[in-house]
Amino acid sequence: MQGPSALEPAPKLEERYRTLLEINNAIVTSLQRDELLHAICEALRPVLPFDRAAINIYEPETDLLRLFALETGHESRIVVGSTLSRQDSASGWVFDNQKPLLRRDLEKEARYEAERLAMSEGIRSLCIVPLACHGNRLGTLIVLSKNIGQYTEADADFLHDVANQIALAIENMKSYEEIAALNARVRLILDSAAEGIFGCEPDGTCTFSNEAAADLLGYDNPAELLGKNMHATEHHSRADGSPYPLEECPIYRGFLENQGVHRDDEVFWRKDGTSFPVEYWSHPIIRDGKILGAVVTFVDITERRQAYEQIQTLKAKLEAENVYLQEEIRSEHNFEEIVGSSAALMNVLQKVEMVAPTDATVLLSGETGTGKELIARAIHARSPRKARAMVSVNCGAIPSSLVESELFGHVKGAFTGALERAIGRFELADGSTLFLDEVGELPLDTQVKLLRALQEREFQPVGSSRTVRVDVRIVAASNRDLEQAVRAGTFRADLFYRLNVLPVRVPPLRERQSDIPQLVMFFLDRSCKRLGKKITAVSEETMDLLVRYNWPGNIRELQNIIERGVVLSPGPVFNFDRDVFQVPGSSIPKIEGRDASASTRPTGGTPSEQEDVPPLPLADAERQHILAVLKRTGWVIEGPNGAAKILDMHPNTLRGRLKRLGIHRNLH
Repeated sequence: MQGPSALEPAPKLEERYRTLLEINNAIVTSLQRDELLHAICEALRPVLPFDRAAINIYEPETDLLRLFALETGHESRIVVGSTLSRQDSASGWVFDNQKPLLRRDLEKEARYEAERLAMSEGIRSLCIVPLACHGNRLGTLIVLSKNIGQYTEADADFLHDVANQIALAIENMKSYEEIAALNARVRLILDSAAEGIFGCEPDGTCTFSNEAAADLLGYDNPAELLGKNMHATEHHSRADGSPYPLEECPIYRGFLENQGVHRDDEVFWRKDGTSFPVEYWSHPIIRDGKILGAVVTFVDITERRQAYEQIQTLKAKLEAENVYLQEEIRSEHNFEEIVGSSAALMNVLQKVEMVAPTDATVLLSGETGTGKELIARAIHARSPRKARAMVSVNCGAIPSSLVESELFGHVKGAFTGALERAIGRFELADGSTLFLDEVGELPLDTQVKLLRALQEREFQPVGSSRTVRVDVRIVAASNRDLEQAVRAGTFRADLFYRLNVLPVRVPPLRERQSDIPQLVMFFLDRSCKRLGKKITAVSEETMDLLVRYNWPGNIRELQNIIERGVVLSPGPVFNFDRDVFQVPGSSIPKIEGRDASASTRPTGGTPSEQEDVPPLPLADAERQHILAVLKRTGWVIEGPNGAAKILDMHPNTLRGRLKRLGIHRNLH
């Protein structure tokens, strides 16, 4: 059928052509199904009266005809979405046979349940024509009237022409709805993605973006990005703020080279002018060998960068701790354990036991070489912080220009030669104890920063605006008179009072004469093991010289003298003359009130006879040393404060040594 029937009168024929044109115009402007049918019905009603019109669309997956659109002037039990059986309905017959169907009088001609339902709602006649487009069967178009004999063959022909136009519109509408549904699913996927996604043309113009992209770039909604040049909007500058020319942009180069791009070392810029680090992927869109644009996916990696920096900081800290501990292992301390049982030493150890469990700052004072660092280690070893290594720094051994960097660290580029970030001793000692040796040698400007770190428990590395908070216990030491330094203006009074919370004076060796024989045996045994020499006895004259010497260098000097004597001793007897002390004059001053030399000599005999007494055997000296340690520990052998620990031997080894030397505890 090519148009309205030629048998129609000319005026009516012209009206129907005009109606087809109106319907065509309505179809062009209507994309919604309800709007489409309503527009068609408004144009159709004057030339083809009806009380109800409907469109049914065939669903292959269910083999049913589903009501696609309905136009009715009164209530009906038939609603959009309801279905008809293809095998048991008038619309099904029209769909199968692709022929119009007239029912002039339903009371006489009704054959199907749907027709009887229409009769119950007042319908008396109907006309059904097939909907087909390009050979594809789509469904049926129906007009119904309450009047008997309302429609003729000519009406059916005209309605068939209308149906052809409607079929084309429905085909387009279905495609549009499928595309809209696809777009909705794509939009849902895009907007549910945590990654920012946008599309752009080769010139950089944004064609779409998702919610995440708009949010990450600081826009209220994706529509704000449409039409913008994305390079000029979010990729115009480098991280340092310098311009980023378009021709250097990897995304733009990807267009030119027809390649995907992945970068994680650049920044995107927000609407407010701030930047953030990103990782992005750009994938070109190509059709028929022509690049149409690209899809860019990006994520904000600020948290990843921060986590990486934290990991790098922790890694650097662990590496620094490892280096520090290796240096500690390689370095020689004054001695490994506190040796001695003199009253002066016992007084110090009692104070150590009292101050160690607290977190209060301790200030150790005493001459050089008295073992202040060893006392600091004893305090740390008995504190709640003992699980982590104590960190030490000699403030007097660091150039004044670098002492602040050594204590608080520095960032890369903070000063000439600062090629990378360095962690300071304060940060390294976080959660542990920091031993500040020779604290009196700190420059005044560094004293100010140290005071703030002690008061606020925070500091800023050199060259950084970042504040670092730490939990550090301070044990400081000085061989200077800090009170005199305060009066002289070389040491801050407020820092002195902050450090001098728990003062502990470490006595010089001349006040611990009774400890000298034990220290001699301790250092002698260690030096022999290290130097590979075997010495079995100490001459009485040598022990007498050691006890009577004034020891201006204290324990450090004693350790060096013993090692020198081990090297110079030609045989199994430890012996040297007074020249080894390198003291001006020919005589060594005798210390009045010495309390240890008597224990190193045999009793009885005249002085002339004593000069002929053979050297003290090493076993006897060892016996005296072990007895002194046992007396100090109350004959406790095992445990952290037991004799075996002090003597650096296994408890069972010590018990065997006691048996071999005939040492027994007298309980009476």
